[in-house]
Amino acid sequence: MTNLPARGLSRHLPALATAAALCCLAAQPSRAADEADAPKGASVTVLKAAKACFPAIVEVSGIVRARDETSVRPERQGLKVTEILADAGDTVTAGQTLARLILPEGGTVVVQAPVAGLISQSSAAIGAIASGRGEALFTIITRSEFDLIGMVPTRDLGKLKVNQTARIKVVGAPEVDGKVARVAPTVQPDSQLGQVTLQVTSTQRLLVNSSGRALIKTSQSCNVAVPLTAVLYETAGTVVQVVRRDRVETKRVEVGLMYGGQVEIRDGVAEGDMVVARAGSLLREGDPVRPVTASAEGK
Repeated sequence: MTNLPARGLSRHLPALATAAALCCLAAQPSRAADEADAPKGASVTVLKAAKACFPAIVEVSGIVRARDETSVRPERQGLKVTEILADAGDTVTAGQTLARLILPEGGTVVVQAPVAGLISQSSAAIGAIASGRGEALFTIITRSEFDLIGMVPTRDLGKLKVNQTARIKVVGAPEVDGKVARVAPTVQPDSQLGQVTLQVTSTQRLLVNSSGRALIKTSQSCNVAVPLTAVLYETAGTVVQVVRRDRVETKRVEVGLMYGGQVEIRDGVAEGDMVVARAGSLLREGDPVRPVTASAEGK
């Protein structure tokens, strides 16, 4: 390297400074172009579209009824009740003694349960006269079996078939299992509703005449699933917003079934697409965004 004298170096300093400045100016346009290409939009939460199966559900609202009831009366007339051994709400076995009565001429007669089940009503009272033709002393829900009798719109009635399983929720009781026992062959002309009978297959005790609701799975469909919040219902159609190369793309979609906060997408979005989790009108086609995956955001 050539050593310049101090006097010569001072003469070269302005030239060196000018060269350095020109070098920096030449580098700036390239950096500015790179920054212009990088999206600077808002941060949006995205998630990967995945396949899921959606059940087709028919909902039935109705009233709990006893499937079969047995009335218990003494075989003879003019008997007086002397002792009551069971009451409404008791579960009894076949052959269990429910009451004792006396004959007008003396002697005792016992009244027994002809079937096992739950006593739903009792008119027995000490000293009252019981008759084989009068009001029943006891009414037993045979085998403690219940049905839910409900009404279904015509559009859903054809989807129901005998032995389809159901989940039944009755007011004041835990959820129980059930199945379709009977589907009406006709509908009411004024309401266009048809009756369906659901057997409660669980052993849970229920209150007769209480209201209940049943969900019956009639079929299922498997497709791409997205959250309900990702779907926009516009006047021009239904759309879902996806992110590709850090920019928003709007996809027209065909939706299907809905279940558990998810929507079936039958066409328009593919498995693996990065979907905007909460779509909104503020995002437009081509907008730059900074996607954040739902799993990363939750950490």
